[in-house]
Amino acid sequence: MPNTKQAEKRMRRDAKRRLRNRYHLSRMRTYIKKFRRMVQEGKLEEAKQFLPEVISVVYHTASKGVIHKNEASRRASRLSTLLNKALKSAQQNQG
Repeated sequence: MPNTKQAEKRMRRDAKRRLRNRYHLSRMRTYIKKFRRMVQEGKLEEAKQFLPEVISVVYHTASKGVIHKNEASRRASRLSTLLNKALKSAQQNQG
């Protein structure tokens, strides 16, 4: 338990921040999972429409300081690459 008034305040503040961070992180992970599931199931057009929304959520999470901006860029890049590879392989299978 905190011994000083300042430590009590810090504990309250950290609890609020932890909840806020958990919300943003959970939201981002959910969007990424939905996107990956779409790609895996072959719903590529739907995934193509959903990608900008996912990337927006990822960068928003970074803007809140929950993840680093480089991590946000890396995640966005990997999601784009995943979709592009899936689109390319689907195109080769048709042609």
